[in-house]
Amino acid sequence: MLVLANLALLILFPISWTAPLMRAGLLPLFGLEEISVLSGIAALWEDEKLLALLVIFFALIAPMGKTITLALIHLRRLPERFLGLTSLLGKLAMADVFLIALYIVIAKGITVGRIETAWGLWLFTGCVLGSLLLSVATAKRLGIKV
Repeated sequence: MLVLANLALLILFPISWTAPLMRAGLLPLFGLEEISVLSGIAALWEDEKLLALLVIFFALIAPMGKTITLALIHLRRLPERFLGLTSLLGKLAMADVFLIALYIVIAKGITVGRIETAWGLWLFTGCVLGSLLLSVATAKRLGIKV
């Protein structure tokens, strides 16, 4: 069951990267533009390449690296000692969720525009939290303290 749930994340994470995290607009009367992880990275890449690279690492590489590492542990292709690495990668992925939430709080504090959370934020957050829970469950099953 842990293996299948973890492998499902290999599909769910890429979906969450293209799903709308939020809808943002300059004024309440105009339509809202949907922002996803990938569109946010593309926008950052134009002006802030270093920040875009950080988001790529936190939002794309860390979660997928963790998921793949955990899958290899489940399939006995990597030794159990790599479970600690999955814990670190999971924490890095959670940092991205925190930054997105912080951005939303800051943007809502500015009364010029309008911002609404969208289903992709919940999917991405759910994937990250699900991945963390899978790591804990795997460690517990293997009798390893992480």
